[in-house]
Amino acid sequence: MSTATTQPSAPPIDPELPAPLGMGEVMRIPMLRRLWYAQVVSVFGDFLALFAVIGVITFQMHATPQQVTGVQIAYMLPMAILGILAGVFVDRWSVKKTLVSSDLLRALLVLLLILARTPWHFYAILAAISVVSSFFAPAQGIAIRSAVPLHGLRSANALMQQVMFGMRIIGPAIASFMVASFGPMSCYVLDSVSFVGSATLIGTLTFVAAAAASATKSHEPNQGALAKIGTDMKQGFDFILHHAALLFVILAMAAGMFVLGCFGPLIAVYVRDSLHASTRAFGIVAAMIGVGMLIGINGLNAFGKKLSNTLQVYGGLAGIAVGLVLLTLLPYLWSAILANLIVGFSVAGIIVPSQTLFQQATPPELMGRVGSTFMSIVFAAQISGLVLSGILTQHIGVRQVFALCAGMLVLLIAAGKIWMEPKPIKTA
Repeated sequence: MSTATTQPSAPPIDPELPAPLGMGEVMRIPMLRRLWYAQVVSVFGDFLALFAVIGVITFQMHATPQQVTGVQIAYMLPMAILGILAGVFVDRWSVKKTLVSSDLLRALLVLLLILARTPWHFYAILAAISVVSSFFAPAQGIAIRSAVPLHGLRSANALMQQVMFGMRIIGPAIASFMVASFGPMSCYVLDSVSFVGSATLIGTLTFVAAAAASATKSHEPNQGALAKIGTDMKQGFDFILHHAALLFVILAMAAGMFVLGCFGPLIAVYVRDSLHASTRAFGIVAAMIGVGMLIGINGLNAFGKKLSNTLQVYGGLAGIAVGLVLLTLLPYLWSAILANLIVGFSVAGIIVPSQTLFQQATPPELMGRVGSTFMSIVFAAQISGLVLSGILTQHIGVRQVFALCAGMLVLLIAAGKIWMEPKPIKTA
């Protein structure tokens, strides 16, 4: 009898799991520690190169706001489109080879930025890098799942996100200094070196019983290659759609990234038009999102261990809504700083629990597909925020856009409570 449509069931999460591991305990796991070092090295290089590109396009090429926004869209769009398909292959490939080859390919591609002379050159190169990253990201999720026990995933994800948020804060300053002192080429070369360093660190790891080896083989004997890919993709979709709690956190993550996508281009307009403040004020207000994220990651990991993943996601959505309401009602510098801190802190309350629940609930043979679908939805939401923010602002104004986003988050909380609450585990 054919098993082509059989859906792997989610592994039960034992309610008697040991107490969650702290960051220090997780960092003592050799495999996770090397993955974290690789993350530090490559993300540092990525931020330098990305901010260098934005600086060159903005100040040397005198690009329009739409062209500057195009840098972020070019970098995220391939991951939004290819993410779902990439996971099918990642589930079948060697995790180690996928990670190492992705790093080495990106090390070569980033050097092409040296030759870029127009915005479209930058778009094409960043898009090519993003295509390769579409395979790296789900493979990294599989690696973290294989390196850390279930009760250590929250701290492991927090450590990885710390790197992202930390570089978000210091990256622009360092990139600006390097571009001014040594030229943008220095950032591109350093990014290439960082990818080689990441590949070297990951190359020293040993993946025991890699998830790729256990990828599902349940296809009809006469299925062609495209049909097999379609079947694999359907399995990943069906698992998400039939797992209410996972679907909810993916939608919550997408909503948070949509709001951040709106924030990127709009916060400068808000500071200029609503606060009537200076560029220096914009720098302070914008940095508060990253500061809030960093505080949230550490605070929730230290003091939120006894809170369920779902409860933290609800709190994160509500916190973002509160920050948006503050921005809407109180057009003052102090309230904008406070609101952005709240938004950043609350986004952290969504990101880590969402990733943790995904890793705990997903069967190993579907990790690549579910993880890449997760990534694709998140990037699509962020791109939508980038694109729609400008259109909506022209018609209703920046503060009204923030109010609209707050209303959307409240509706998502209500939908989660009504339809997507995780079902209690039945014990025999």
